Amino acid sequence: MNLEPGLTVIRPDDADSLIAAAAAEGCPLYQFSTHDQSGSEALFAAVRSALPLDPPVVGSSSWDALSDSLWEGIHSKKHGRVAILWTDATTFAEESPEDYRIAIAILTDMAESLSDETATVGRPTDVCIYVGRREKPVR
Repeated sequence: MNLEPGLTVIRPDDADSLIAAAAAEGCPLYQFSTHDQSGSEALFAAVRSALPLDPPVVGSSSWDALSDSLWEGIHSKKHGRVAILWTDATTFAEESPEDYRIAIAILTDMAESLSDETATVGRPTDVCIYVGRREKPVR
């Protein structure tokens, strides 16, 4: 597996290949899990526990604060490339579709804006985001 900038949905079974690819590249990998929970509180807690945030985010209600903090947290690490793996978004997406939509929009926007030379004042970062989701069983 090759790391690709932007957001990619993968099968959870492919997480090990992604982890190996990041290690082979020497690319920092930030991995988080919502542990089959849903809602903004679960996501905020998972992100707080695994991703660099600057400034720290208190509470679970301000998506804008999360977005800004995540952007600055990743940018402040001064890596040319990072990988982010949300290992298990299936339950979250199914039980909190609006929160999932917002989370995906934040992650996508962060990846796009951190790759921008102007927005990063000449220090862009390729952000490779992978979201693990199982397909719904066909009945």
